[in-house]
Amino acid sequence: MEQEGKDILEESGVQPEDMADPVENQPDVEQVANEEETTVRDLKDKYLRLLAEFDNYKKRTSKERIEFAKFAAQDLVVSLLPVLDDFDRAVKHGQVSEGTSLIHHKLVQVLKQKGLEEMQSQGQTFDPALHEALTEIEVPEDQKNKVIETLEKGYYLADRIIRFAKVVVGK
Repeated sequence: MEQEGKDILEESGVQPEDMADPVENQPDVEQVANEEETTVRDLKDKYLRLLAEFDNYKKRTSKERIEFAKFAAQDLVVSLLPVLDDFDRAVKHGQVSEGTSLIHHKLVQVLKQKGLEEMQSQGQTFDPALHEALTEIEVPEDQKNKVIETLEKGYYLADRIIRFAKVVVGK
């Protein structure tokens, strides 16, 4: 039987010296343990990064939802501003009845509840980030670069400018 094994080896071209001891072919236990530790460490790192990314995603989407809720009514509020301007002009010139005045007051209150805030510009220093200068007029030295007249009020919605104030500036 042993002779048959040698004959098969000779036919296949494998020499008995080429065959290594099976114990020598087994990997070192410490080497396998180190490789496994490295794999576990890498997987743990990937898991922690994925967990951090997911946490950041949750925070970002939560923040986006809050922002969306704040400004969801912005289009409606912006489209109502000309109506509010017309009411303000009518009230200023005394051309409204008591009932119309109450409607104006109610409209202003509802818009304030939605976050609309009137921009105070009269007498303020001109700021191109807040005001749109339609014209400049000659004024005394102490009024230079100040808003002399507000032609159209500016408004904030939840601390965001939704309309710049159109003003006359002293030069």
